[in-house]
Amino acid sequence: MTTESGQARLTGTAVSPYAGRPGGIHIAYESLGRPDGEPLLLVMGLGMQMIMWHDDLCTAFADRGFTVARFDHRDVGASTHLHEAGRPTILRMMLRPGRAAYRLPDMAGDAVAVLDALGWPRAHVVGISLGGMIAQQIAIDHPERVLSLTSISATASPRIGRLSMRTAMRLQKLQDRPVENGEQAGQLMVDLFDLIGSPGYDMDERWLRERGRIAFDRAYDQAGRLRHEAALMASRDRRAQLAELRIPALVVHGEADRIWNVAGGRATAEAIPDARLMTFPGYGHGILPRALWADVVDGVAALAGR
Repeated sequence: MTTESGQARLTGTAVSPYAGRPGGIHIAYESLGRPDGEPLLLVMGLGMQMIMWHDDLCTAFADRGFTVARFDHRDVGASTHLHEAGRPTILRMMLRPGRAAYRLPDMAGDAVAVLDALGWPRAHVVGISLGGMIAQQIAIDHPERVLSLTSISATASPRIGRLSMRTAMRLQKLQDRPVENGEQAGQLMVDLFDLIGSPGYDMDERWLRERGRIAFDRAYDQAGRLRHEAALMASRDRRAQLAELRIPALVVHGEADRIWNVAGGRATAEAIPDARLMTFPGYGHGILPRALWADVVDGVAALAGR
């Protein structure tokens, strides 16, 4: 296994190099906020680096008394990339999902390793898209480590709310586009969220271009993104396990989500006892529009009694 070098630094953060995992996997992470704050772990989506959690959103959480941590999944950014696992094809994912190099419980274990490295016995966990499904898996596999669960733009089952074939084909064509430099990566990020983002809100194109360029400089890995997709396609229906949870939970979903439509969010909220569901017209997928930050921060703070 090889480890991509380099770490993004957020002004005012305490940066810890890596959390260790079996098999020589290292998970890069960083934290923001007062060390005595309420611990909050942010889990990003498929193929996305921790830098896609907007610095200002992290600050908004910190201002509510949270100590915020975010991290790079395996196969993205400054964490270990499993190059030797190869480049899975969509056909192989569909016909042999069990052949995935790793699955969501493994990625949930990576997140728990970050908690261990931070010295956090428990944390509030907020995940978006694939990160929302990983957050669900953390709560299922490690309930003693989770103070509250917030699942954003996610589903409780890969069969519920899934994207249309037309959108899937457009998305695959877009993400398979060759990227050879930071400018192309920035344009790809803009084009991606033009397809899957929020039609009811202005797209911060400048920020997306910047994030794309920074992500390229940190580590651009198309095969790693496909290995994330394989892990997702190998996942199972989690509703029965979510029904066993006894933790405060919030489910946030966009009514204009083209990747996992709002049925996925509703199924998640219905599965978790006493979960609160928040849906927003015009909100799409993957990145929270700035206009919704206050509502989501308030919702997470309410789970924490803040």
